[in-house]
Amino acid sequence: MTYILLYLLAVNLLLFAVMGIDKYKAKHQLWRIPERTLFVLAAIGGSLGGILGMRLFHHKTLHPQFRYGFPAILILQLILAGFLVYHFFF
Repeated sequence: MTYILLYLLAVNLLLFAVMGIDKYKAKHQLWRIPERTLFVLAAIGGSLGGILGMRLFHHKTLHPQFRYGFPAILILQLILAGFLVYHFFF
């Protein structure tokens, strides 16, 4: 269980940082991080970090696919986590 929590912490911190880096690159007209990469990181467990990064850095907040996609991924992940906890611990 500890490894799962450490993994989730790491992937959320990673996506949070990547959102900040991409915002910096956008402001300075540098090579950007592909949107697909952002969604992959959210899908593998970093959705909360992505949402926090969006809010803190004001990045991708006007893009509906991010504005609604990251929270949708988070909800699906919470449902999956609840299902797994229920079936493996009760």
